[in-house]
Amino acid sequence: MTRAWTYLGLTAALVLVLTGLLAAGEGRARDFDRNQAPRLARLAGQLDLTDLALWTEARYTRHPSQADRFTPFQDMPGSFDHFPAGSIIAPPPDLVRP
Repeated sequence: MTRAWTYLGLTAALVLVLTGLLAAGEGRARDFDRNQAPRLARLAGQLDLTDLALWTEARYTRHPSQADRFTPFQDMPGSFDHFPAGSIIAPPPDLVRP
């Protein structure tokens, strides 16, 4: 019976730690939205940035909204993606819809 109580105690402790981390993350997100996001938006306006650069690998991962559909497959239509970031970006919505 002692092992069961140990397991339940550790599980409860981990749940409390996770809850604390989630609460702290929520507070930091609110702080970012309140203080840093407007400053970064002004900076993007001053620099005339048009889009968010997510990765530096390939052009279709740098600006997904600006890339054409066939850019990842220019080497060969059935070839594997050379860059790991290409597997993280979802395909365009019009390719997923039936």
